Amino acid sequence: MTDISETPTAATTFWRDSENRRWIGSSAIIAAGLIAGGFLLGDGLVRAKDADRSVTVRGLDEREVVADLATWTISYSATASNLQSAQSGVDRDSEAIRKFFKEIGFPENALEPTGVNVNYYTDNGVPRYTVRQRMTLRSKNIELAQKAVKQQVDLVRSGVVLEDGSGMSYTFTGLNDVKPEMVAAATKDARASAEQFAKDSGASVGSIRKATQGYFSINARDGDGGGWGVSDTPYKKVRVVTTVDFSLE
Repeated sequence: MTDISETPTAATTFWRDSENRRWIGSSAIIAAGLIAGGFLLGDGLVRAKDADRSVTVRGLDEREVVADLATWTISYSATASNLQSAQSGVDRDSEAIRKFFKEIGFPENALEPTGVNVNYYTDNGVPRYTVRQRMTLRSKNIELAQKAVKQQVDLVRSGVVLEDGSGMSYTFTGLNDVKPEMVAAATKDARASAEQFAKDSGASVGSIRKATQGYFSINARDGDGGGWGVSDTPYKKVRVVTTVDFSLE
């Protein structure tokens, strides 16, 4: 016949054993950790899935500006059988060029020499010297610059032979002044595109996750001209494209 009175004593002995209690405590901690880890993992996966909901769009902004700097590099030359005569011819042309711009209304310091070159060769045994010189006009008076371009035929009539590449160029130097507004406008345009995507997918647009400012380009408003006798234009178009990554909610 079994003595059942020994069972409580065995159970009591089991719980009183310090090693058993440590083992059970460790198991409980591990179990709790597994439960908590599973919960956090599941919650993290849900959050990660939500975080993956995004849309990447591009925004554009363009605006017309007027150049604020005019630069005209004039190349001309004279050829003679001796260097002194060739140089004298270039000096006459230089004086005619200075007179031309002075009569239009430019100050004397707006025009200055920027280079000179001497070339020697023989033509059927006859020595020939060619002196080539460059003068550059630099001015912020765009109206006077346009006037000079329209009247450059008068310069040719005075005997100055303009070489190829002698043309006016216009530059817009105020890009930093319009950059902030253009970036803001391009970002707004990008958000409008993102909202259309979100509407089609039944979502709403959240915050910006990542944004990249594109390259600013400045081109002629009516397209770049080309070929002989075609001058640059002071009317420019500034353009920027931004890439923005929006979260979707």
